Amino acid sequence: MNLDEFEKWAHEFATWAADYHREVRDRPVRPPLAYGTTLAALGTTPPQQPEAMEAIFDDFQRIIVPQMTHWQHPRFFAYFPSNAAPASILAEQLVNAVAAQCMLWQTSPAATELEVRVVDWLAQALGLPAGTSGVIQDSASSSTLTAVLTMRERALNHQGNQTGLSGQPRLRIYCSRHVHSSIDRAIWVAGIGQDNLVKVPTHGPRHAMDPAALQAAIAADRAAGYVPAGVIGCTGGTSVGACDNLSAILPIAQEQGLYSHVDAAWAGSAFICPEYRYLWAGIELADSIVFNPHKWLGAQHDCSVQFLKDPEPQLNTLRLQPEYLKTAGHETAPNFSEWTVPLGRRFRALKLWFLMRAYGIAGLQTMIRNHVTWAENVCAGVRAVPRLEIVTEPILSLFSFACKTDWQTSALLEAINADGRIYLTQSKFQGRLAIRFQAGAWHMQAQDADTAIQVIQEVSQQLRP
Repeated sequence: MNLDEFEKWAHEFATWAADYHREVRDRPVRPPLAYGTTLAALGTTPPQQPEAMEAIFDDFQRIIVPQMTHWQHPRFFAYFPSNAAPASILAEQLVNAVAAQCMLWQTSPAATELEVRVVDWLAQALGLPAGTSGVIQDSASSSTLTAVLTMRERALNHQGNQTGLSGQPRLRIYCSRHVHSSIDRAIWVAGIGQDNLVKVPTHGPRHAMDPAALQAAIAADRAAGYVPAGVIGCTGGTSVGACDNLSAILPIAQEQGLYSHVDAAWAGSAFICPEYRYLWAGIELADSIVFNPHKWLGAQHDCSVQFLKDPEPQLNTLRLQPEYLKTAGHETAPNFSEWTVPLGRRFRALKLWFLMRAYGIAGLQTMIRNHVTWAENVCAGVRAVPRLEIVTEPILSLFSFACKTDWQTSALLEAINADGRIYLTQSKFQGRLAIRFQAGAWHMQAQDADTAIQVIQEVSQQLRP
């Protein structure tokens, strides 16, 4: 393909993309699930000769698109959103064209400095303390892993990196039972071990970690010869939106000399609205925070921001400077690959710059507030269905509901998703199967909330008792 052909097809693809977003509401949110459908339509051997772009694009529309789950659908109410605001899509087109590898300041000066600026803009928008720094990672999983590695090295006086974990004391890290599974995986990857992730009991309407139980667990572990290393708080947990009382647990971490990390991957976006910040009151005490603009804020996946009160502990954990990665004479410029596990880094800052400038913080606030209101409306509509009951009340734009028995709940979820007009997913709360509903799609409108109520009411009435 020469550049003239590239230009032609870039226009074609832009037109297709605009039409896709205009018309995606008319598609089923999720295709029928039958593994092998796409495989059967694909060639079993790689092409030996070039093929015409017309044929490739036709196959994309004929084979791939019908078997996609449409994450940009306005009635995608499952999981958490993975939004792609139009301005973010355009920014990603430029990122793809420039194709920068943003590992060092000298390999991408403008990208590095833009990252410094947009992270600071986001910190201001979220009401974080002045001087908060940070880095853009690929996902909350990576952000959490870096925090856990920092906890480990800080507790071991950096001997984990130097001599390995063999012979070191057993570390303990504390979290609630409502944290995302990425915390468990980070514990595995960091070599700390699942048995040393202490899941503290929760209580209250926000399903928060019990501060007294946290304090008792730390004391018991010290008495048993373990080395407490860190506390991981949760704000807007994936299952039911659990929010820890950070103003109670983060002071405990400080008093005990433990590094603290807060997972606000989904809910963090909501805190551009001052009225929702009560859910993470005390956040200024956290050593590390993660939130994903690629979820609710509208940035194209992947884009996870990790804020740091002080970057030095993380740099001391991850920084490695072979001669070929040094920039002589510019030692004060940040090299963000030293803040993260991967060396290679995409130019993620550009889409945040486009996003905040194209919509403004005010426009993004309006979107978040609408989603919270619409989720509350859907919750009220579900509450009115005699066969259904609310399991967990709305926290921001997330709530859960269920039938009387798990098998009925499972059957209802399967029937709703088979209907195709909306897409929901399940979780478990206190041993009970529940259906999650979350509003957060970029293109969602009030009519989509009305459709959700209608579908849930209609499908529940069709189920046998």
